[in-house]
Amino acid sequence: MFERCAAMDDLWNMTLTPDELRGISSIGLAHLGDAVYELLVRSYLCAEGKATGKGLHRATIELVRAEAQARRAEAILPLLTEEEAAVFRRGRNAQVHSVPAHASRAQYSEATALEALLGWLYLSGRKERINALFLEMMKAEG
Repeated sequence: MFERCAAMDDLWNMTLTPDELRGISSIGLAHLGDAVYELLVRSYLCAEGKATGKGLHRATIELVRAEAQARRAEAILPLLTEEEAAVFRRGRNAQVHSVPAHASRAQYSEATALEALLGWLYLSGRKERINALFLEMMKAEG
C-alpha cells in the first residue's frame, strides 16, 4: 500500500535524506511538526507538574494555538541557521486554505512555518536541535 523507505525501520528515530525531505510538501512537514510541537508541549506541561485534567488541557490549548506558536516562532528566528530559515520561509509560504477564526492569516502562516520547521528537523533526525529551539520558545512570553 505504502512505499517504505529505509528510515521507516525506526519511526522514533527517523533520518531522511535531503532528497527525501525535499519530496515532502510544506503542508506535509507542518502536519508532522504540529504533532511534534504538541507532544513537546504536553511533555513539558506534565514534567512541570501541571498534569491535572481540565487545567492541563487548557494549558495545552493555550500553547498550541496559532497565536502562541507565532509569538514563539518570532523568538527563535534569530537563532535559526540559514538552512532552517529557508525551511521556515518555505513553510510560511505554504498555501493554506483555511485559517482559524481566532488567528490572523499572518499568525497562522507563522505557526505553519514553525510546524514545518519542526517536522523537517524531526525527519532530519535532529531531535537535539528541536529540544534546544523548544526550550528557547518556552522562555518567550506567551
